[in-house]
Amino acid sequence: MDGKVSMQRRSLNRFLAALACSAAFVAHVPAHAADEAPDLMIKRLSTEVLDSIRSDKAIQSGDMNRIVALVDAKIMPNVNFQRMTASAVGPGWRQATPEQRKRLQEEFKTLLVRTYAGALSQVSDQTIALKPMRAAPEDKEVVVRTEVRGRGDPIQLDYRLEKTPGEGLGWKIYNLNVLGVWLVETYRSQFAQEISAKGLDGLIATLAERNKANAKKV
Repeated sequence: MDGKVSMQRRSLNRFLAALACSAAFVAHVPAHAADEAPDLMIKRLSTEVLDSIRSDKAIQSGDMNRIVALVDAKIMPNVNFQRMTASAVGPGWRQATPEQRKRLQEEFKTLLVRTYAGALSQVSDQTIALKPMRAAPEDKEVVVRTEVRGRGDPIQLDYRLEKTPGEGLGWKIYNLNVLGVWLVETYRSQFAQEISAKGLDGLIATLAERNKANAKKV
């Protein structure tokens, strides 16, 4: 990969992971979301988040409280973060206690938000363009492919979504692809090494240490 593409990936990873990967605590899901097609949901969500960033000077300056509030309010009602964390942890998730699962989700959220918060200030004139979606009406899992367009070459950004069981719940994001690299698979490889060497508690401790180090950089 050449230097230009590598720089694009680093920059967009920072921006998009903060938007797409975090745990929600309190949020409101729009009433129309349950009947919304997955590609149109992604388009709406992306537009709302971009507009929020452009209009909020605190987010642009890296205010963590404002960034977390944006992620919790706008993004996570539309993300299955438990599935995302479980997939990243891999087989060890099945052996994890409820407390370990809680800590893993908390630390994973903090890692993603704090690692990528600073790049939100880079958002300026980007727009999201949808690519044609290949899916049947009965499909329960789909891939929505988009391009981020702004300065420089368009950047590939794809989402994996699942149709949640039950009426009125709509689609949930559970993985994100930037320039051909799926987020969950990237973290699964890193986490597997930690679990093999130190166990689940060791992984939690490592994430907590990384979060403390990242907090000092924000």
